[in-house]
Amino acid sequence: MPKPHVICHMVSSVDGRILGSRWRPAGNRDAGLFERLHDQLAGDAWLVGRVTGKEFSKRESYPAQASKAWPREHWIAKRGAPVYGVVLDALGKIAWGRSDIGGDPIVVLLTEQVSDAHLDGLRSEGISYVFAGQQQQLDLALALELLNRELGVKRLLLEGGGGSNGSFLRAGLVDELSLAIQPAVDGAKGAPSIFDSTPAEAGVRAPLAAMTLRSCQVVEGGAIWLRYEIRND
Repeated sequence: MPKPHVICHMVSSVDGRILGSRWRPAGNRDAGLFERLHDQLAGDAWLVGRVTGKEFSKRESYPAQASKAWPREHWIAKRGAPVYGVVLDALGKIAWGRSDIGGDPIVVLLTEQVSDAHLDGLRSEGISYVFAGQQQQLDLALALELLNRELGVKRLLLEGGGGSNGSFLRAGLVDELSLAIQPAVDGAKGAPSIFDSTPAEAGVRAPLAAMTLRSCQVVEGGAIWLRYEIRND
C-alpha cells in the first residue's frame, strides 16, 4: 500500500529550537512565516502530535459513559476535503469542541485501546478517526498508508512538535525537510527542537542514507528557507 510523500515543515531559531516565545531578539520572529510557507508547500493534509493538537481543542472532556460499544472500524465524517488536519492521539486524550481547524476537517489517529466513550464524543462532533494500532502505540507506517487509502492523501506536511517529528524520522518515513531558520536564538536548555526524542529513544538513530539540498531561499525578515530531499536506508 503506498504512503503519502511526507514533508517535515518547521520554523526554528538558529540553534534549532521551535518554541518561538523564547527567541531573542523577539523582534526578529516573524509569526506568520510558518503559515505562508505551509501554503506554498500545498499539502493535502498536515499532521501534528497530541501535545500540539491539544492547543487547538476547545473543551476539557467528553461524557464518561458511552451510548454503545463501537466497533474498531475507521469512521470518516467528511470525504473529499481539499486539506485534512491529522492529529496523533493514540489513546484518545483530546476532547475537541470543534470539527475543523482553520476549515480543515480534523482526522484523529487512534489505537484500538481508545474508549467507547471517546468514540462517542468524536462522532457527536463529526470528527473522523482512523485506527492505526491495536495496542497503546501507533504504527506510524500503517497510519500513513491508511491516510492514503481512506482519504487519498498523497502529500502530507508533518508539522511537529519535535517528539512526533523525531518518531517519523526514526521510522524512516520522512521524505523531505522544509526548514525556515529565523534570525533569532533560543540559547537555553529545555526548549523542544526540530527533531526530539524521549530518554528511552536517545540511542536510536534515524536511518538516513542521504540528504540533498534542493533549494535555499532568503525570505522575509532575513529568514533562510532550506529544502532537503531525504533518502532513507
